[in-house]
Amino acid sequence: MSVIEKLKASKLVPVLRAPSQEEGMRLAHALVSGGVKVLEVTMTVPGAVELIATLSQSLDSDVLIGAGTVLEPQTAEKCVQAGAQFIVSPALNLDTVTWCKGAGIACAPGCLTPTEILTAHQAGADLIKIFPADAMGGPSYIKSLKGPFPQIEFMPTGGVNLATIRSFFEAGAVAVGVGSNLVNPKLSSEEIAILTSEFIKAA
Repeated sequence: MSVIEKLKASKLVPVLRAPSQEEGMRLAHALVSGGVKVLEVTMTVPGAVELIATLSQSLDSDVLIGAGTVLEPQTAEKCVQAGAQFIVSPALNLDTVTWCKGAGIACAPGCLTPTEILTAHQAGADLIKIFPADAMGGPSYIKSLKGPFPQIEFMPTGGVNLATIRSFFEAGAVAVGVGSNLVNPKLSSEEIAILTSEFIKAA
């Protein structure tokens, strides 16, 4: 099974943002104990590349570790060298998409408009991250996009919570990115694990 197939099978992509590597480790292990098989470690975490390396070595091999908030190919390369198996961006940087395709690494650039979506797809993006999805109407926007783009696979991020997650999939999403509604440093590890299992059931 390819990385993208595994990502789509898991449906849920927790977006890990944390104030430190230590907190990032805690959150990651709590999410995995709750049942997730995919983690997106954002570059906003201090020492994010080192965190990716540590998680790649410490978590079970069936857990996919990806890098998020990647803005250019140089960062993508560092993340992949550390163990990242896929690259996610908040915006469309064609150089990053090109680098990922050349390296055989799955990528999901962030897009919002139909023009950006088609440009990313034609450049070879594996998935299209729709961000910020909630600002454009959430599930209804995904449904609208699937009309002209039935062949393109979307991973909306932004506004995904327990109340909306099922609607995103019904609208045509193949996976969803979930941020602070799940990955919340204010919650205990046990609370995050329980919440994770609830998200998985809801998806």
